[in-house]
Amino acid sequence: MATVTLAAPARFEQRIRHSRFLALATSVDDVAAAAAWITAQTDAAASHNGWAYRVGDACRCSDDGEPAGTAGRPILQAIDGQGLDHVGVLVSRWFGGIKLGAGGLMRAYGGTAAECLRTAPRRSLRLLITANVQATPAVLARLRGRLARFEATLDATARSGTALVLRLPAEHLPALERWLADQTRGQGRCRTP
Repeated sequence: MATVTLAAPARFEQRIRHSRFLALATSVDDVAAAAAWITAQTDAAASHNGWAYRVGDACRCSDDGEPAGTAGRPILQAIDGQGLDHVGVLVSRWFGGIKLGAGGLMRAYGGTAAECLRTAPRRSLRLLITANVQATPAVLARLRGRLARFEATLDATARSGTALVLRLPAEHLPALERWLADQTRGQGRCRTP
């Protein structure tokens, strides 16, 4: 199953019982990028800035002063509910004078995030893996000439006479392993960390 992320930043705003909720969402490459984006987008004038991100197995969320579990967790559930990955979402709230209660806050933060994500453009995210290929220098030389076939790039700093370290889309690994087995009569090795 292909991993899906956002193709472009998204924004959605709504008013709920006089409070203004603004959701911003974007694609992020890693946890550090997610944290930096959230910091940069946080509005100091807002009453609260709840946020969440998902990057593979790594996820975090914050209620930013709202009652525990009423902002960050619903935002994360909106991300997960739409099957997205490598995504950060920030929902800022400007208090409008009417308390929403825990259930109302959860619906407001989660619903604002979900609508922002629902209307956002999406794209498939290709999973890149690292493969350590060990074979004779002659086989590795032939492999260097066929890197484009596997959409692979060579990590030039991590090669030796009998080993190459490649970055390639995960879906091309089986073809690389078959090619290597054919070229080395099963003697070559292809390992992924």
